[in-house]
Amino acid sequence: MSDITEKTVEQLEQLKINDDQETAPTSTTTSEEQGDRTAQTSLYVGDLDPSVTEALLYDIFSPIGSVTSIRVCRDAITKTSLGYAYVNFNEHEAGATAIEKLNYTPIKGRLCRIMWSQRDPALRKKGNGNIFIKNLNEDIDNKALYDTFSVFGNILSSKIATDENGQSKGFGFVHFEEETAAKEAIDALNGMLLNGKEIYVAAHLSRKERDSQLEESRANFSNIYVKNIDPETTDKEFEDLFSKYGETTSIALEKTPEGTLKGFGFVNYVNHEDAAKAVDELNDLDFKGQKLYVGRAQKKFERMQALKKQYEATRQEKMAKYQGVNLFVKNLDDSIDDEKLKEEFTPFGTITSAKVMTTENGKSKGFGFVCFSSPEEATKAITEKNQQIVAGKPLYVAIAQRKDVRRNQLAQQIQARNQMRYQQATAAAAAAAAGIPGQFMPPMFYGVMPPRGVPFNGPNPQQMNGVPPQQFRNGPMYGMPPQGAPQGGFPRNGGNSNQFYQQKQRQALGEQLYKKISAKTSDEEAAGKITGMILDLPPQEVVSLLENDELFEQHFTEASAAYESFKKEQQQAPQAEGAAPAAEPEQSA
Repeated sequence: MSDITEKTVEQLEQLKINDDQETAPTSTTTSEEQGDRTAQTSLYVGDLDPSVTEALLYDIFSPIGSVTSIRVCRDAITKTSLGYAYVNFNEHEAGATAIEKLNYTPIKGRLCRIMWSQRDPALRKKGNGNIFIKNLNEDIDNKALYDTFSVFGNILSSKIATDENGQSKGFGFVHFEEETAAKEAIDALNGMLLNGKEIYVAAHLSRKERDSQLEESRANFSNIYVKNIDPETTDKEFEDLFSKYGETTSIALEKTPEGTLKGFGFVNYVNHEDAAKAVDELNDLDFKGQKLYVGRAQKKFERMQALKKQYEATRQEKMAKYQGVNLFVKNLDDSIDDEKLKEEFTPFGTITSAKVMTTENGKSKGFGFVCFSSPEEATKAITEKNQQIVAGKPLYVAIAQRKDVRRNQLAQQIQARNQMRYQQATAAAAAAAAGIPGQFMPPMFYGVMPPRGVPFNGPNPQQMNGVPPQQFRNGPMYGMPPQGAPQGGFPRNGGNSNQFYQQKQRQALGEQLYKKISAKTSDEEAAGKITGMILDLPPQEVVSLLENDELFEQHFTEASAAYESFKKEQQQAPQAEGAAPAAEPEQSA
């Protein structure tokens, strides 16, 4: 700290020496910056418990000063809290007092993090004044980090990176208002002990800058990694093998606490050329009966990226290999095993594999896969076997798809179906308002309210809670024919009779499906969406689902996953409403 004080005194003396022409613009700029700071009245409040509401925040912040608005930012679909809020005061002084008195105080068991709201994205995203700290002790929290670095200057934001359980990852960020404060903090604290651990403090680098440095280190590496080393190898033998290629700074064989070799080591050369020569000549060398691996030493992040790319390449190769030849077969009877499944599809071509999926107890899950040697054979099998009765059940046969592809398709079906239903409902409401007669059958809405003016034809939540159906004002009860439909029998007109029967059948199946799905989820909206998705299947398949619990469970899981994926996409839409100014979440720290 004494070095920092002396440095600051020297800077002040240099400022006094400057002439008036240099001092004038500096003072003008400072006054403008101070004016911007004093104009700030909006606070960012982060690390909030999901149950924190605007009312609770008002009770906490209103004693500080006059509060103009409070907004807890919420998910656009589920309306659940995102864990941060904005509090707007009438005066800047009230906001400054709130930061001083309430920052890192507990709100519902969590220490809140308060800072000025930075609505200028350029200020948050620029690297000036932003520093990175790693090798932090797990006991260091946001408050301890803030207290440690606040002595160097005004902090815009600071945060410890945590995992999904709230545990520290051992690194964090501090964004200073002034770049000089950040430099002083780096000079003073880099390499210092904090809670028994030596911390690393440096200027924060963007991902682009880090990638650029990584590419440079790859091209000019001097540290090499060696594995597949014989356990009997001595330090002298290992050193003699690598030292002949150039001057080294360190040679190390990794050992256990007991002193036995782990089978790998590191060699660091002074010059890149010597390291590259050692890699070229010693890689795949037979050393004491084992083939050595010698290559550039990589960080964990690089290794993970390489493994990820390797896995993705293997997956793509596998997908290309089985594209158009692997079939998905469902609605299988419990008596169908691998051999019987293969016998059913053998007449259509050469089968490379046939597998019925089973539980841990060996019981069939009701579906399986058949892989042919060519797409033509697979296409022929789909044409002939789809909807064919096998062991008393109609088979469903189609090209096998990855889970993410099915989810995307189901999400698109949800969106398209909801749009179509809304258009139909709107058209029906407009026709009814205009007094136009027609035989339009109103669409069914499961678990959600229809547009205004459209009869509700879904499950009645009031009836489910024991309230008499007469109190339900929106329309006829779920499972009952709509107003104007024939009572006591079907219409005599053949076409209308068939249409009415199909509608009644769909309605009855929907009611049974909704009851089963409602028992598995407490979200009424999700239950309605999932019911509509499954109800789009042919009636015969829906009946099979209702009779087979395992098949129902499979469809429910896929439809639920598709619905969740659809919700996440909707959550990414910008939120335009709210009482407070539309400030973006703090992200620099």
